[in-house]
Amino acid sequence: MPMSHPTTKLRDTGWEFPEDLPQGWHKILATELNKDYFQKLIEFLKSEQQACEQVFPANKNILKALQLLDFDSVRVVILGQDPYHGAGQALGLSFAVPNSLKPKPPSLVNIFKEIASDLNVKIDPTQSELTQWVKQGVLLLNTVLTVRAGQAFSHRGKGWEIFTDRIISELGARKDPLVFILWGAAAQKKKILIRNQAHCILESVHPSPLSSHRGFFGSKPFSKSNAWLETSGLQAIDWAETS
Repeated sequence: MPMSHPTTKLRDTGWEFPEDLPQGWHKILATELNKDYFQKLIEFLKSEQQACEQVFPANKNILKALQLLDFDSVRVVILGQDPYHGAGQALGLSFAVPNSLKPKPPSLVNIFKEIASDLNVKIDPTQSELTQWVKQGVLLLNTVLTVRAGQAFSHRGKGWEIFTDRIISELGARKDPLVFILWGAAAQKKKILIRNQAHCILESVHPSPLSSHRGFFGSKPFSKSNAWLETSGLQAIDWAETS
């Protein structure tokens, strides 16, 4: 359960480390806050907003993936690139969008198609917030946690990669077995950070329309992850139950 911690405010930026970050993540990540790279990252985000650039997701949702699921509760990691860059899309969980959003992003549509094909199940495409995955232990993380409106991957190289590398490295070193699902080149580059060979790593191209027919469709990450979890004595994920 999330725990309240003393607020840590970064120098002169107004951004505060979320008080409801779960204890496990707070212990791991609190030391990152005052490192130079993180200070520069927050100052960059502030400058974006001051320049009237719209940034997604909203500040309160930037660390939502961590706020909803503590370190020790993670069973599967789905790693994407960066948030959706359209208005009303990004929720702070990789690939998730509000249930009310129409139409759904093509990448998410393709993910749902692969679930239906892979597991031979029906899936409600309107239920797109993916919170039921999170409740089952699925960490929906991007390599970069913010984006400028209308400009995909516009916040790469600003410091988020250092922060998320720390997250992936800590999970990759965890003794308890995990499944890592790496979609796209940005995610696949993080494989080197997963040092415990007991973990399961599933890789494919990104589910976007530009690449989905070059190896995402038919990659069966959902049945493969469940088979591995069950072999490891862990409960499978109900992928058809999204939100």
